[in-house]
Amino acid sequence: MKIDRKEALRYMGYKGQDMDGGLEKLLDACIDEVMNISRQGFTYEVFDIDRRGETICLKGSILTLEGKAIEAHLAKSEKCAVMAVTLGLEVDKRITLYSRTDLTRSIVLDACATAAVEALCDDVQERIRAEAVDLQLELTSRYSPGYGDFSVEVQREIVRVLKTYEKIGLSANENSILLPRKSVTAVIGMQKEKCGVKNHDCGNCKDIYCRYREDGEDNEQMV
Repeated sequence: MKIDRKEALRYMGYKGQDMDGGLEKLLDACIDEVMNISRQGFTYEVFDIDRRGETICLKGSILTLEGKAIEAHLAKSEKCAVMAVTLGLEVDKRITLYSRTDLTRSIVLDACATAAVEALCDDVQERIRAEAVDLQLELTSRYSPGYGDFSVEVQREIVRVLKTYEKIGLSANENSILLPRKSVTAVIGMQKEKCGVKNHDCGNCKDIYCRYREDGEDNEQMV
């Protein structure tokens, strides 16, 4: 995992304005801090898809994926990878600590951690891609609960099916919020047809009010 400095700046709300030397040093320090304190964990499983009307069922599990957005995303897929990643609890603790003692550092550290968890997602996606290549299949982009009408509530089922708490210390509370907070769940389709959609494409995101949205540039929702 490597933290993309440009991505961290974007999560900070940076849009090309001048940065003073102190902020640049703080950014570099926070990138190093996240790398040092994070306990990267991930797990994923690949399931065959069983379509039952508008509901996508993943064979061999209790997982069902509902909503027009995820149905369209997996429309050409015959398999589905379900993944979960986390940076571990210490990152959350450090962000909370700084929110009480050094608010600027807390904001910068939070942005760096968000960039880090997305980088970890990219790494896991490449592992899944290697499996897809062996099956002579292509990957869709990854798609997370909460995008479009794909309910965030499915996260509780994902953590149960993948046994994420036992494997990587990741759980979901009664409101389907992941704990630790710097964590992500997502699904990726496997299909014969090549998919040209990027993971970070504002043009394919329905959240037109996202403050990270940029015209004509890549983007992904904040974690």
